[in-house]
Amino acid sequence: MTKIITTIAFFICSLLSAQGQFEQGMGKAFQLWGEGKNTEASDLFERISGAEKTSWLPNYYVALVNTTTAFRTKDKEQMDFLLLKAQKSLDIELDKNPNNAELLVMQAMIYTAWIAFDPMTNGQKLSGTVMELYGKAEAIAPENPRVVFGKAEFEIGSSQFWGTDTKPICAQIEKAIGLFATFKPETPFSPKWGLDRALAAQKNCK
Repeated sequence: MTKIITTIAFFICSLLSAQGQFEQGMGKAFQLWGEGKNTEASDLFERISGAEKTSWLPNYYVALVNTTTAFRTKDKEQMDFLLLKAQKSLDIELDKNPNNAELLVMQAMIYTAWIAFDPMTNGQKLSGTVMELYGKAEAIAPENPRVVFGKAEFEIGSSQFWGTDTKPICAQIEKAIGLFATFKPETPFSPKWGLDRALAAQKNCK
């Protein structure tokens, strides 16, 4: 009996230690990202994902860090490297949970980065897929502000090309801003970004 209790106690301590390491690692990775050390942050998120197989968040942030970095590069080789790295990490989690709305938004963002980099080559090829992803995410999580805003932001970009009315899209941006105020992330590390982008888009909305 004593041996069983000792074993259970050791198991619980191991779990607590692992969770502590996970939290510390995630906190450090966010700190690096906040300091603009994107490569170091991505590498640390990737190492955490290798140690913590049950959480989708480390791989999600590998994808997010690399995709947001890709939006700011004009170098084709660097773009390929960043987005392929993002896609590889995201694929791992989408294979496990294809109905996670945050992961679907992340996939839409990766495709949007490809479109933004080379609209003539990738626009027609990927735009429909992006809208399908947002449609699926919206059906799963209609009150998720990143779902609502991501879809509206993409539609705003398309409307500038096609010359369509933006008033209904601007209304969706307003809705997203309201949802950011009430959205409650599941964990301290769950996605909560996007409000600043939504407020900036609201200022430019006509």
